[in-house]
Amino acid sequence: MGALVRSVGRMLLGLAVSLAVVGALWIGLLKVFDVSAYIGKGPWEVWTFLVLDPEAAENRALVGGQLGQTLLDAGMGFAAGMLAALAAACVFTLFRGVEHALMPLAMLLRSVPLVALAPMIILVFGRQEAAVAAMGGIVVLFPALVTIVFGLRSASPAMLEVVQVYGGSRFDAFRKVAVPTAVPALFTALRVSIPGALTGALLAEWLATGQGIGYGIVSAVSRARYDQVWAAVVAVTLASILLYAVVAAVEAALKQRTGT
Repeated sequence: MGALVRSVGRMLLGLAVSLAVVGALWIGLLKVFDVSAYIGKGPWEVWTFLVLDPEAAENRALVGGQLGQTLLDAGMGFAAGMLAALAAACVFTLFRGVEHALMPLAMLLRSVPLVALAPMIILVFGRQEAAVAAMGGIVVLFPALVTIVFGLRSASPAMLEVVQVYGGSRFDAFRKVAVPTAVPALFTALRVSIPGALTGALLAEWLATGQGIGYGIVSAVSRARYDQVWAAVVAVTLASILLYAVVAAVEAALKQRTGT
């Protein structure tokens, strides 16, 4: 229980520091680049839009509904990408030949801009959930795959040899040594993949589904609703920071519980 409380406390402290840094950069960049007050909205204008305006309740409902859709879309892409990365990392670690055959394909998907792949993805999967999962999965897949493979291969050779000496198979060594060793790398992949999943979701909403914050920002810009644009950006940024902090807190609590 104490480990959990300390982890939550560190998460809240880290969250507060992150918000302070983001807010300072936000205000500073608006001033440095002398952005017009008509376009560039600061924290106070966003607060007014969401809290103080006579239509603040409607504004919160609009931004909150779009954020909920974006989080749902990001969750689909995150799940698709992480599951594919986990499966591929296990296969690559156990069978090097498969890695040599398929890793170039993963690198190709990573090197081609997603905007260029989007028309093909939409053509194949349509404009609904499958396209969202594909776009988000592609963004998440490669960094998660590389990170998890590195973690699986960082297992101690001496420990792997001990399993083999006592009659264990290569799969036994993988399961009992490599997988536990890769847990920190897995959490790193989870943290790195959260912003990527949100980015993929925003892009999919803009190019394919016409829903969520990705499309809402484009629509608001076309109608010169810059206060709505900045409120949407703040909402998705806060969601990303909070999700990152939650994963970091879970990892810290797990480390304390296991004594690693």
